[in-house]
Amino acid sequence: MSASDQPEETPPDPVARLAQLPPAQRAGVLRDLPLPMREELAQRWRPFAHPGQYRPDGPWRVWLIRAGRGFGKTRAGAEWVSQVARDMPEARIALVGATEDDVAKVMIEGASGLIAVARDEETVCWVRARGEVRFPSGAVAHVYSAKAPEGLRGPEHHAAWCDELAKWSGGSHGGDAAWDNLLLGLRIGERPRVVVTTTPRPNALMRRVMATAGTVETIGSTRDNPHLPPTFVADMEDQYGGTRLGRQELDGEMIDDVAGALWTRATIEACWSDKAVEAVRTVIGVDPPASAAGDACGIVAVAVDADGIVHVLDDASVGGASPEIWAAAVAACFDRWDADCVIAEKNQGGDMVASVLRAADETLPVRLVHAAKGKSARAEPVAMLYARRKVKHCGRFPALEDELCGLVAGGGYEGPGRSPDRADALVWAVTEAGLGRARGVKVGFL
Repeated sequence: MSASDQPEETPPDPVARLAQLPPAQRAGVLRDLPLPMREELAQRWRPFAHPGQYRPDGPWRVWLIRAGRGFGKTRAGAEWVSQVARDMPEARIALVGATEDDVAKVMIEGASGLIAVARDEETVCWVRARGEVRFPSGAVAHVYSAKAPEGLRGPEHHAAWCDELAKWSGGSHGGDAAWDNLLLGLRIGERPRVVVTTTPRPNALMRRVMATAGTVETIGSTRDNPHLPPTFVADMEDQYGGTRLGRQELDGEMIDDVAGALWTRATIEACWSDKAVEAVRTVIGVDPPASAAGDACGIVAVAVDADGIVHVLDDASVGGASPEIWAAAVAACFDRWDADCVIAEKNQGGDMVASVLRAADETLPVRLVHAAKGKSARAEPVAMLYARRKVKHCGRFPALEDELCGLVAGGGYEGPGRSPDRADALVWAVTEAGLGRARGVKVGFL
């Protein structure tokens, strides 16, 4: 095929290229453009949006944008409402926030609110005294407060935008009633819909909305927004990364405490420490998987200091690994922390555990333990050490901490995954380092 026969390449879309530029560089390009071109670009928001801000396809009734701060939730909600107003001149739209003031300051007057996202030729009329937004198409939006749910009893709407649902006060005289009254009045037109933009909090209303039939979720984090200053994102990660607040407010995760759990998030966060550890003894706890295709191999390193305080140093757990791979991970963790011994449960695999570890490193000082009690029962004395501030976490270990918070007093596990493998490895290690050999545990030596 000659050069002339080659298919002609489609030139890249200049708007898409502009959208991919860093914010500062993009602002400079826009400033140098003639006014008509800037006005044209102002009408084309979608190329500048990130995927999490795109309206989902399909016959959804509730679009829940559950994401961290700075994700662009408000902009997505305002753009969606603005488009509804353009497409439906007869539209009656509900704007619902925790308070009327929140609706005004964020959803309407805010930097990404309805007035800010209006196109140059669109005059959005905001009559605060009447709690009313009038769009040039003729569509009208009304302001409602979740604190006054009776205001939503009676009015009918084509569409609604609810912001920061997690802040709505619950109960029959607050957020729950507001949500119920809104849905009961969302009945005009062929396809009435509601967009919910919120940073998640583990409350009953949030769970209700997540479980509502016809709900489609968009989940995202602060770092998903490419238009945020990198220094801001890095600073937030440095200050809050791995914390409960950071996982909720930056990553958009639902962080909850399980009823009856042996550990709470507050207990664990109170044990975080950034102080150097002068170890007297270091132990690697191991909870081997039943099979390579099954659960993770829990591998946790802890050290005890001269004052008897146990410090959690590392969560080196591996998932879906063959015996050779997880045994090598144990040996690597042992070397990394210059440990004194490895304590491994032999209930899963029996003598196989010993042989696999010996094959990885024949010099490993390994103790095999047999569990005579269930995981929760073994964990209770360790949880008491945490409550007494006898255990410190030298770093953030979100996966391990999630498992600890899923162990329930009296038996049971309600955390992520099928089994608390990381948590069990920690329990073995802390028991050995901080409690000595626990009752109900038979110890053998390699």
